[in-house]
Amino acid sequence: QLQLRDAAGEAIPLRDETWCAGQEEALRGLLAEVDVLVLNHGVNVHGERSAAATELSLQVNALSSWRLLELFAAVVAERPADPARPRAEVWINTSEAEIQPALSPLYEISKRLLGQLLSLRALDLAGPRLRLRRLVLGPFRSALNPVGVMGPGFVAEQVLLQAQLGCNLIIVTPNPLTYVLMPLTTLSRWLYYRLLSRSGS
Repeated sequence: QLQLRDAAGEAIPLRDETWCAGQEEALRGLLAEVDVLVLNHGVNVHGERSAAATELSLQVNALSSWRLLELFAAVVAERPADPARPRAEVWINTSEAEIQPALSPLYEISKRLLGQLLSLRALDLAGPRLRLRRLVLGPFRSALNPVGVMGPGFVAEQVLLQAQLGCNLIIVTPNPLTYVLMPLTTLSRWLYYRLLSRSGS
């Protein structure tokens, strides 16, 4: 069971909220209370390629996270300025599948779409009031991937360490290629989208 504690070691009360992909707008009131939004939900249909599997993968792995990103950015923009409140952040786990094979075509396609959308929209959304962090995580053990080679505790520690160091691109993987390819990929996308797209809201 997940437990969070504040700086004094006191337990932070948690509550469960139920929602469905496609109904992100229903979370607007809840997001008004949030300072750090972590988008980590996903589904892996493995070798399936049916229309239903494609719809599920795109909606859950990419479009739902994109809609939540846009909604949270809008909520943050509507907040009155409060110097005592920390800068809002969105942490998005695009996964190593964004640039590496994951032995699951629809998982790769949907995670790559999410990464592309994040790179494009970051040009308009990231700024003094909202910080965007991209998490590129290798295979760690979870319900989605029970055979992952990294322990979830180790991955969480590394993510928090890199966040404390001020990194916006957080990479945790045993694959050394990712540490080279991912920064190059994000930089090339930034240049491409900045040159060939127009600023918007």
